[in-house]
Formats: sequence, structure tokens, C-alpha cells
Amino acid sequence: MQLEQFLERSAAAHPDKVAIICGDRRLTYADIESQCNRLAHGLIAEGVQRGDRVGVYLDNTVESVLSVWAILKAGAVFMMVNPTTKSDKLSYVLNNSRATALILPRRKLNTLGDVWPETPHLKSIVTVGVGPEPMVDAESGKSFVALDDLLIRHADDSQPPRKRCIDIDLAALIYTSGSTGNPKGVMLTHLNMVSAATSITTYLENRHDDIVLNVLPLSFDYGLYQVLMAFKFGGTVVLERGFTYPHAVLETVVRERVTGLPLVPTMLAILLQMDLSKYDFSHLRYVTNTAAALPVEHIRQLRQLLPHVTIYSMYGLTECKRVSYLPPDQIDIRPASVGRGMPNEEVYVVDDQGRRLGGGEVGELVVRGANVMKGYWELPDETNQRLKPGPLPNEMQLHTGDLFRADDEGYLYFVGRKDDIIKSRGEKVAPREVENVLCNHPAVAEAAVIGIPDLILGQSIKAVVTIRPGADATERDLLRHCAANLEDFMVPQVIEIRESLPKTGNGKVNKRELAGVTEG
Repeated sequence: MQLEQFLERSAAAHPDKVAIICGDRRLTYADIESQCNRLAHGLIAEGVQRGDRVGVYLDNTVESVLSVWAILKAGAVFMMVNPTTKSDKLSYVLNNSRATALILPRRKLNTLGDVWPETPHLKSIVTVGVGPEPMVDAESGKSFVALDDLLIRHADDSQPPRKRCIDIDLAALIYTSGSTGNPKGVMLTHLNMVSAATSITTYLENRHDDIVLNVLPLSFDYGLYQVLMAFKFGGTVVLERGFTYPHAVLETVVRERVTGLPLVPTMLAILLQMDLSKYDFSHLRYVTNTAAALPVEHIRQLRQLLPHVTIYSMYGLTECKRVSYLPPDQIDIRPASVGRGMPNEEVYVVDDQGRRLGGGEVGELVVRGANVMKGYWELPDETNQRLKPGPLPNEMQLHTGDLFRADDEGYLYFVGRKDDIIKSRGEKVAPREVENVLCNHPAVAEAAVIGIPDLILGQSIKAVVTIRPGADATERDLLRHCAANLEDFMVPQVIEIRESLPKTGNGKVNKRELAGVTEG
């Protein structure tokens, strides 16, 4: 099965149903199927061929969604590029992937003028919206065309001929953040993405009447999959451009009778500082979380505020999309767990020699399944570090680089990334454990724990926290709280209170920026 069949099957089954709500725009499945077919014909006319990489450098808009499906229908590979990406990194991604086409806002043409001469493989630039008229670069031979013009010029809304793609062909190239170097392109096949979407919608028990609100960037796979999965089960996606105005987002949840709300921990921390009793959440059926594990105290508070809402605590990474979920009936029993492997997947914990570990032992999490990436784009050494031979002949399995322990019933507990573990006084400290204790303090809204160089300790432990509105706590208060609830070697040497924590474009706490500030 190819990924674009999610759209085609839902359009055949529910042609008049609203599929996308974005601001004042509402498009049915029939609308989207028609426009995507026309846009796919346009891309093919622009020279896009089977297997070509096509960048999508747009905000959360209708055009972003149309672009994804149209690229797939053209037999090509889509690449979602975060719209905040600067020109140097954009050039790197386009050149590394040898992208032949790029879809972007017309208003960005002038600001990205230095990119075009540096991207010899880029032939077609498709613009969206109003702005300066595109300049045709006669020397480079690049063509500039408006997306609306392609739709007008190609009135044939029949499905383009299949480009002989099969399920092991690439569907997407998703570049990692590149926080420790150049971004790596995660190669995901149709099989990878169909398998992941099928497993996730199975355990979420999604229905065609689900309405999912997505504020996460489509360049973040958690946000992207909200669209892909909704089109699989014939639901509706409400697209928001971000979480900058939480009250406006919650008003949208109420107005559109949203049933599914994907969150990351930083978003939930903000919501828990608001008066949620002012909103009618009677239609909200479930909340999901991934990117980082939710603090146990935040889970408890959410359960008290919205007892009728099902909470899915999950764990995943771009290289396989999703790994595990905690069955909702376990959220009160083992709230610190991120669950067990999702359907059609096997996960387990191994030591440094690759031997399976028993309950309670800490080691690296390994994933087997059809959702595991094909590898990193043209990076064989990096691929071999992550994809290693499995227990059965002629198979590869994903070594996540994340440390976990499993209890006797197989439920997983995130300990930390291998490179995030703090080594202090000869002991290993998982930042997650310290952060959980800090978040249990009634005054703390968010907490991030990092290790900083120390000539005597090796690394000292530093915590950076934010305080809830109206609450009061000093660094000394928080240190006393940690000393009362942690082993002595885990107690931070320094606690700093800030108004906010730095975030990545995906809403995660940016610990590298915190460490950079500390080291600088």
C-alpha cells in the first residue's frame, strides 16, 4: 500500500466530509483529492520524476497538506522543512538531498536569494501566496511558478498514472534537528509510514468522526502524522499555526468540538497554569503526549481536571515514528511508564554487548518492526551505528540510543539519552528523575536538569525551573525539596529560577541551549 491511498480511499468513502479546517478555510476530501491530483500533474509537468525529493518549506497551511499528497501522487519523496530554518541550513538540506523542487511562500523569495545559486540540483520553485513576483534566473535555468497557476493550468483532476512505486520505496525524507552537527535525513518508506499510522490509529481507537486539533509543526513528525492518520481513518484535522495564544487554541477546541488533542510536555505545563474550568471539553475524547515523558505530577493534575478524557502517554523517535504507548487503564497504576511496544512491533532492553536485560536493569532500548527507518540518507556509518543485526537472520533492528528499564510486566520507563546521563561523584544521574521530583513541588511549572563541567565532581547537576503564576518558592526551598526526596548524589548543586525555558521549534525544552548558556 502507498501512503497517498489514505487520501484516495477516504475521498472515495467520504467525499463531502470536511477533512481540513484551517482558519476560515474548510476543504472536503473531494476538494483535496481534486486539487492534489491537479497539483501532482503540475509537478510532473515541471519535471518532477519518480523518487525525486521535493521540499515543502511552509507553515501549517492548507497548501502544506496539498503539497504532501500531491508529491506522493507524483511518485516523489516529500521533505517537510521547518519554516523557521535559516538559509544556510536550508541550502544544506536541499543540496544533501539533491532536491529537484521546493514549495515555499512567495514572500520568502527575496530573503532566500542567496540560496538559489548554491543549489544546482534545484530546478523548480513553486510559490504560495502573495508577494514579489518571482524572478526567472536565466543563468541557472530554475523555473519559478505559482502553486495557484499550476492548479489553473492543469485542470485534469484525475489521478496521475501510478509511478510504479511500491511500499519499500521512499515516501519521505525527514531531517533531524542537527543540534550536534549537520542534520541527518531519516529515510522513511511507504511501508514504514503506513505501518506506523496503522499501529497508532489502532491503539488510539480512532473513528471517522474524530476531530483532531494540531498545533504542532508539520515539519515535526508528531504533527505530520496527525494529518496522515486522520486521512487514514477519514477524520477531520483542525490546523493551527502554533501554541503562541493558548486561550485562542482552547476556544478552537470548544468551537470545533475537537475529540483528539496531541500535546508535548511544555504545552501541558502551560495549560495547567490556566483556568481550564472556563472551557467546555465535553467532546474531548483523548489527549496524547510524546517528544518527552510527562512529569507524573502533571499527569495527576490533568486526570483531576479532565477525568473523562483518556490520556495516552507515548514514546517515539523519528527513526521509527512511535515505539510505545501506555494503555489508558494503566495511567493511574504506573504513570511514570511510557508503556509497552505498540501493535506489530517488538521492543526490549539490551546491555552494551547486545544481550537482553531482565526487569529493572537499565540498558539501551531496541526496536523491531516494519516502522523502523530504511536508514540515514547517504550516511552508511551513522546508519550502521543505529541499524544492527537482529536476533533473526537477515534482519536489522533499531538501537535507539535511549536508556530504559522495564518492569517485570514489560512496561517501559525512560531513564535518559545515553549522551544526557550526568556522571557526578562517580555516580550516574538520569535528569528525568530529578525533573520529576522538582515538578512534584507545588510551585514548579517546568524543570530541566543538565550536567555542567566540574573539576572535582566530573559534572555538577544544575536545574533550571519556572514558577507557576501566583506561586512562591526560592532556590533554597527547591533545594530542600530535592534533598528530602532524592539520594544525596542526585541533589542539584545549583538551581536557577527563570521566567521561561528555551524551546526548540518542536516545543521541547532546548537543553543544549541551556548548557551553552551555562558553559558560556
